[in-house]
Amino acid sequence: MDRDSTERNGLTRRNCLRYGALAGTGLLAGCTSDSSGDSTAAETTTAAETESETDTAATTTAEPDTSYSVSMAPVGEVTFDSVPESWIAYDGGYADMGVALGLGDKMTGIGGAGRYYTYVYDELPGVSVDRSVIEENQLSDSDMSKEIFYELDNDVHLMDPEMLINWFGWKQKDVDEITKGVAPFFGNLIFRREDEWHDYRYYTLYEAFEKVAQLFQEEARYEAFESLHDEFIADIQAKLPSADERPNVLLVYAGSDEPEKFSPYRLNDKGTSKKQWRDLGVSDALSGTGIEGLSTTDRGKVDYEAMLEVDPDVILLRAHERKSAAEFRDTVLEFMKSHPVASELTAVKNERVYRGGYLFQGPIQNLFLTERGAQQLYPDVFGEVTSDETLFDRQRVADIVNGDF
Repeated sequence: MDRDSTERNGLTRRNCLRYGALAGTGLLAGCTSDSSGDSTAAETTTAAETESETDTAATTTAEPDTSYSVSMAPVGEVTFDSVPESWIAYDGGYADMGVALGLGDKMTGIGGAGRYYTYVYDELPGVSVDRSVIEENQLSDSDMSKEIFYELDNDVHLMDPEMLINWFGWKQKDVDEITKGVAPFFGNLIFRREDEWHDYRYYTLYEAFEKVAQLFQEEARYEAFESLHDEFIADIQAKLPSADERPNVLLVYAGSDEPEKFSPYRLNDKGTSKKQWRDLGVSDALSGTGIEGLSTTDRGKVDYEAMLEVDPDVILLRAHERKSAAEFRDTVLEFMKSHPVASELTAVKNERVYRGGYLFQGPIQNLFLTERGAQQLYPDVFGEVTSDETLFDRQRVADIVNGDF
């Protein structure tokens, strides 16, 4: 894309409507001037005719003001001339928000397709995402370079610009350049709360979802989702065992089928990636150990010996979301059962080692992950995770996405 043509005179196609309305008024005003200088006709025109012509011209040239503003930390208030028609998200959580609002067909790409789990949409009639598009347009393929932002030319970028600065080496001037030359950024890194550079407000999953709904002027869909979510969580929590009968869990990350070392996560940081575990009332096995969670600056790992000191009731392992529950048991759990140290863990002995959920989750994905988590932790109450039992209405979710609510 020709950057000079994009940035020329500081205008983009997103503010040209604003400037265009003013320019159009000037042009029409110029057209009413008589270049001949003959004032006879003007002098014989009645006041009523002049007023009528003025009203007609005003009616012809006036354009409704469709602009609106939305505010979210860290970018603050952002004004749009009209609802964005194309968009891209860095992570699967914000991508899922867009899909939930019925805008999946307007998504042009994503930060990394590998961590955006779209198979959950297969259970929702009429809901889908074209993975060929998002896999073809991955920001990570260009190392998050500015060039791909110009090439995709979206109307809004659903991502935290501070993430670009702290993770990918951008400067504030780079953020400003893309904001001015392409489109604004709108988003807040919310999946975890352990990064020192994130010194501004965080949002819960549904607080961020509401902001995105305001951005796309889809508040009604958001409210429908919020009602469904609140009913679902209330129903789940009403059936939970008493607190002293709930398991403590250890949430870790390791991508190998034969893992030896693990990156730990803390459940107390209130990031959106752990929402289902908090809603399900479990306690953090690392509480009081002094072990901190994975962050930009803390890349510490734990091994089986350290796990054995904690000896959690349940182990939740991330990075295996492309496996089914059965495939996970046949690979990762089988390895642990044969490992001389891991086999001593209570969770391994009781075969209570499960997939730990997505790193990035949006409102649709959270429903599925909460259902799965309830069945992993409380199979006697909610059914086995390998069963066909469901805990929420798929058709109702699909109806909201498709606008039938």
